[in-house]
Amino acid sequence: MEHSAQSHKIPNLSDSTLFFNIKNPAFRRIGLMGRAHKKSVIQTITEIAQRVNEMGLNLIMDSETAHLPDMKLEHIQTLQIVKRSLIGEICDLVVVVGGDGSILHAAHALARYRVPVLGVNRGRLGFLTDVNPDEVGKKLCQVLMGDYQLDQRFLLTCEILEGRHVIHEDMALNDVVLHAGKSVHMIDFQMKIDGLDVYRQHSDGLIVATPTGSTAYALSGGGPIIHPSMDAICLVPMHPHTLSSRPIVVSGNSEIVIQIHKDNRTQPMVSADGKTSVPLDHGQQLHIRKHPDKLTLLHPPGFDFYKACRTKLNWNAHAEEFSLDNQD
Repeated sequence: MEHSAQSHKIPNLSDSTLFFNIKNPAFRRIGLMGRAHKKSVIQTITEIAQRVNEMGLNLIMDSETAHLPDMKLEHIQTLQIVKRSLIGEICDLVVVVGGDGSILHAAHALARYRVPVLGVNRGRLGFLTDVNPDEVGKKLCQVLMGDYQLDQRFLLTCEILEGRHVIHEDMALNDVVLHAGKSVHMIDFQMKIDGLDVYRQHSDGLIVATPTGSTAYALSGGGPIIHPSMDAICLVPMHPHTLSSRPIVVSGNSEIVIQIHKDNRTQPMVSADGKTSVPLDHGQQLHIRKHPDKLTLLHPPGFDFYKACRTKLNWNAHAEEFSLDNQD
């Protein structure tokens, strides 16, 4: 979903006084979050805080970020520190500094408020954190001038039920994973989709991924890359004990139900977005479906999903030699 905004010519941003020239900024209450204890993350958070402070905008930081080691905020004149669970309620825009894992961590606190999230990449790949830290000043300026794109990503909810009683509940932006924990034995489970039998499978587990998660763990398991605009869920078996078992892509409105077979010999575990795993016992059911909330990502102008794939998945080899655009 693209935000319709007037086109602006962005001047040279080397002079920080440019930020004082932004009248009627698109966002006035700017949240700032970061998770990793790395000097580069602290450095970028400090730089963004200074920029926001120079513009006279309200800066809100969650207590976890504000108290990261070596965080020095004494020079920031207007700073409000709140609980992480409240930052989405207060802010118009939240900037998250770190890797994709930082976005996953932030999504649980921000999704229900539909507050747009701008990711600054201080991680490894950065499919979700698409702003280069060297360009953070320029990109932030473009966003505040109203030049950006909005991109809504749906999440998954997972419940472990014993009868009608909910034993465990969680949400995931990337994926819900059924796995064998520390055991070397395969899991014996049955799966239904929308009440219809799909299969009984012996495998190391199953990855249930959103389009956002299709470029994460599901990709390493042999699953397809799904464009973020697709309303679909991908099911990727992990080392299935049959050559005919393949990834399946189903409607985003599907409900997946997994039950452990009575002949299973190991303790299956369930994890959402890599968080702490919980056991799934025989007699219980794992229900996975679309979550009612969505995460709203904000991209500066020029964001291109295919470009991200080319650069981050190394599709760009020999691009210049074989580019069709360069042919006479």
